[in-house]
Amino acid sequence: MTVVKAENVVKDYSLNGIAVHALRGVSLNFEGGEFAAIAGPSGSGKSTFLHLAGCLDTITSGSISIGGSDTARLSKTDLALLRRNSIGFIFQAYNLIPVLSVMENISFPLTLLGVDKKEIRARTEAALLEVGLEGMENRRPKEMSGGQQQRVAIARALVKRPSLILADEPTANLDSKTGREILEIMLKLNQTEGTTFIFSTHDSMVMEFARRIVRIRDGMIESDEVKSA
Repeated sequence: MTVVKAENVVKDYSLNGIAVHALRGVSLNFEGGEFAAIAGPSGSGKSTFLHLAGCLDTITSGSISIGGSDTARLSKTDLALLRRNSIGFIFQAYNLIPVLSVMENISFPLTLLGVDKKEIRARTEAALLEVGLEGMENRRPKEMSGGQQQRVAIARALVKRPSLILADEPTANLDSKTGREILEIMLKLNQTEGTTFIFSTHDSMVMEFARRIVRIRDGMIESDEVKSA
């Protein structure tokens, strides 16, 4: 099944009165179960594509479909529901809620979904185990290392069992050893759960792990390579 389908996507915006052409006619498909990286230098358009695929921004022209739904045809409410129900996000800045514990940060998306308390606890505890954070349930983000905080962010993305996880520079704030551990966790989840992962990155280690690498420069696709098994 095609999870993300982008056809001739253009994204323009204005920066201090200057027109910026972030994406210039990008067409890309990602199938279920892919572990793919969109790579390129800063300003290439890779993060812009991820934000559009995650329904965090709107396209200028072209189309993006997520799980068969054309995002341009959805209302703001329906876009919010699509994000909430089908897409998980992992950011380089972690974006955890500082006043909440690890357990509360991970379970927050399920609370929004209206899942009953017993299932919330079971799924949150399972997510904690998957990312190796058992015993840290009551810690606050400030009491954890960067790598531990990113594990919380992964667990939070996973707990609602999305079909798609978008990871924007997830290793950028981590040392190489911790970054590799984080990537190994995500690859294992991809292999065991079949979750589709799409990264934006300029980290060679992420590209080493990815099974498909799309290179983008100046808002255009430069190459699209699937690694041999």
